[in-house]
Amino acid sequence: MPTEAGTTRTTGPASPLTERQEARRRRILRASAQLAGRGGFDAVQMREVAESSQVALGTLYRYFPSKIHLLVATMQDQLETLHGTLRKRPPAGDTPAERVAETLMRAFRALQREPHLADAMVRALTFADRSVSPEVDQVSRQTTLIILDAMELTDPAPEQLAAVRVIEHTWHSALITWLSGRASIAQVKSDIETVCRLMDLTAPHHH
Repeated sequence: MPTEAGTTRTTGPASPLTERQEARRRRILRASAQLAGRGGFDAVQMREVAESSQVALGTLYRYFPSKIHLLVATMQDQLETLHGTLRKRPPAGDTPAERVAETLMRAFRALQREPHLADAMVRALTFADRSVSPEVDQVSRQTTLIILDAMELTDPAPEQLAAVRVIEHTWHSALITWLSGRASIAQVKSDIETVCRLMDLTAPHHH
């Protein structure tokens, strides 16, 4: 069941951006994704991002105080795009667990197609300190929305949100172990399917 969440803005500072600022922000995120896609984390240099997106370096730093902020925001943006794709073609599984596993494997395969970009974004998430909390929260919120959509759940109970968090942790660490060459795709799939099966994703009945 499609929700209206697709129309709400989940990114950016508290005050809404003007159309010109929004267009500029999109150009910056696109330049960041292109540079990372070509050469990974090290290829994303703020000066080059500024040049590619045709914004002044000072302006770029106003939007994103560091490369870590920028790459974490890039991940949120990539997940948001993926969420739109998933909405158009929702997972087909019969149970919430099957649908969540299918959805997360589709997200994983999307990242797999751009391994340099995936590595850069995941590395930024791993390096992010407390100053990047708002951007990291956006990534987490976007991942949660994707999972809740797969569960076909609009009003999750606290224990369901806890289950979703555990699934997110597993997905994230499976991504890291795959990126570092320590896990095969088959192992990632097995881990994700296992955690989805272990978690009780059905609505609690005792309330």
